[in-house]
Order: sequence, then structure tokens, then C-alpha cells
Amino acid sequence: MVTARAPPAVAPRVADPARVSIARLIRYGSAKPRARQTASARLTMQQEPLEFWFEFASTYSYLAASRIEEAAAAAGVRLRWRPFLLGPIFVSQGWGDSPFNIYPLKGRYMWRDMERLCEKYGLPFRRPSKFPRSGLLAARVACMAAEEPWCPRFVRAVYRANFAEDREISQMETIAEILATVGQSPREVLTHAESPENKQRLREQNQWAVVHGIFGAPTMLAGKELFWGNDRLEDAIAFHLHSQKTHAG
Repeated sequence: MVTARAPPAVAPRVADPARVSIARLIRYGSAKPRARQTASARLTMQQEPLEFWFEFASTYSYLAASRIEEAAAAAGVRLRWRPFLLGPIFVSQGWGDSPFNIYPLKGRYMWRDMERLCEKYGLPFRRPSKFPRSGLLAARVACMAAEEPWCPRFVRAVYRANFAEDREISQMETIAEILATVGQSPREVLTHAESPENKQRLREQNQWAVVHGIFGAPTMLAGKELFWGNDRLEDAIAFHLHSQKTHAG
């Protein structure tokens, strides 16, 4: 006798949990916050950087360079590091020396102000035995490495060498030692920094400083708006952040 077999059991259809989740997100609008986060991330990536123009011989640039990266990061503002040389700009204004040397009263005020401000910010300070020192070599390195993640640490280390340790930053040996402390090969970096192409790049950067109307350091450039001085650092960041949000919105 042949026994009829029962038809095979058919498992009930179960909806794909992933599709259900996506459908629910779309239905109830839960996907919107994620879309906003993505747009915010895109805005950060597309945001024009705030330009920080600095000169290694500048006292007040020491203060600004020591503070600007942390302040900008806290505000969500990207930075572009712009080393340049004040010497040619001063010459074009009829000065053959730092105005702090040309005008002794102004110089005395500046040195006392530096003592007060370094104490305020918790920065080490020692009045250099020579002022101003040439920052040409350091500027060439910073110009070449402006987009490298170690550039801000290098910049701060050069300023400390000049204004906290009274070291001769114009000497290649000093710059080589600083490069080693930030994990770079001194020979390789200095070879590239001293190349004709990079020297020309720094010269062109100085020309851009003149075009932008920069006359001193530190200077923060937010679009076409110029903010001069360490005491304008927070104002520059706030203005730049507001202008970027306004243009995006």
C-alpha cells in the first residue's frame, strides 16, 4: 500500500528586518537627524579655512601660535598656516628695523606686555638676547610643511626656542634639532625646504601678504576680513565661524 506523503511544510515568510527598520525610519522620519549630521559633516569639510599669517621673529605671533590651534578646534574652524616675512614689508614702509627697536618707548611697553601675557596664558618666556632674529629658514620649512600634521608643533617649537629658550633660530642646527623633536628627518625636510621651488613658494606667499594688505603679525584672514594682533584671535574665529554659517545657510 502506498501512503500519500504530506506536502512539505512551508515556512512562513518573514520580512527582512533590515528592510523593516529602514521602512520604519523613513515612515516616522527618524532618518532626518542622520541626514542633518551628514550635511553638517559636509559643511565642515567644505568650510574655507581661517588663514593664520605669522612671522617667527614676531613676539605677539608667539602668543597667537601657542593658542590658535586649540581655540579654532574648539570652535570647529579649520586653519591654514601661513608663514611670511615682515622684513620686506617693513622696508616698503620705510623701516629698516623692527618698530619696537626704532621706537624705544614702544619696545619697552611690548616687552613688559609680553611678560604679563605669557604669565596670563601660562607660556614660558625669556627675553631674547637678540631681537629680531631671522626666521627665514624656519619660514621655508613651515611653508613647505603647511599642510602636514606636524607643522603646528614645529611652529610652536620654533617660537619656544626663540622666546622661551633664547636659541638662535636662524641657525640650521637649531632647526634640525627642532625637526627631530617633532619626529621628522632633518636632512630630508631641510633639503626640500631649501629647494629653489620652495624658496619661490615663500616669496610668492609674501607677495600674497602684500596683496591682502597684511602689514604686521600675527594676522588672521577670514575671507577678505583682516584681524591683526594676538588680541583679535578670538574675534577672528568668531567672525569666520559666523560668516561660514551665513554663506552655507
